[in-house]
Amino acid sequence: MTRGPAPNVRGGSGHTPGVTDRDRSAPAADGGRDALPHDHTQAILETTKRVASLLKASGRPFALAGSVAAYAHGVPARFQHDTDFCVRREDSDDVVAALEHGGIAMRQAPEDWLLKGSAAGEEIDLIFELARRPVDLDLLERAETRPVDSVWMPVLAPTDLMDSRLAALSEHYCDFGDLLPMARLLRERIDWGYLRRRHGRAPMPDAFLFLLERLDVITPDGRTTEGRATGGRAADEEDR
Repeated sequence: MTRGPAPNVRGGSGHTPGVTDRDRSAPAADGGRDALPHDHTQAILETTKRVASLLKASGRPFALAGSVAAYAHGVPARFQHDTDFCVRREDSDDVVAALEHGGIAMRQAPEDWLLKGSAAGEEIDLIFELARRPVDLDLLERAETRPVDSVWMPVLAPTDLMDSRLAALSEHYCDFGDLLPMARLLRERIDWGYLRRRHGRAPMPDAFLFLLERLDVITPDGRTTEGRATGGRAADEEDR
């Protein structure tokens, strides 16, 4: 896959490695604007709301991804160490400028498919590729506008969210513990037939889909156990 040039990011300003929980709750030098709650879950939600507000003000399309997106769809909070947003690579300079203007410290990441930021010790990922595909307007237009702790924002559609999680499974990372609650709670809103066509030949995603069959979450023909077919994605979209 051909990748574009790296966005222009002012290097590493404001990032302090090894931030402790006490550091996260300490008042910021600017009078407390960046101070976050002691509770890590609420701190991630506050960071998510702040970043989303800045992205909306930038006028560039985006969508919330990752575990916070699952939470926005009703999955119980089980957050990882950061909050994730999908943006198009061609919008990266404008997005970075908007975030930095709003006080978010941005920096280059070792990976060439994302940028990283930080605010009061909480990490932020701007993702240019999802499920091994570039983030494009089609993906972002499928996003659903949902509230995240009182702030409305575009959130990856359930099928795209599960697609990204299945694509991340490998011999080095194969944790079904986070995927299973999402699959059960969102099963009626996920196009399982599309996901099987896309991931059925990969051992780890196929193993997870088989587990869902054995648990009576889905059936082999792409239906849920209530007998309703899931759908909404064109069959040929898997080859785009």
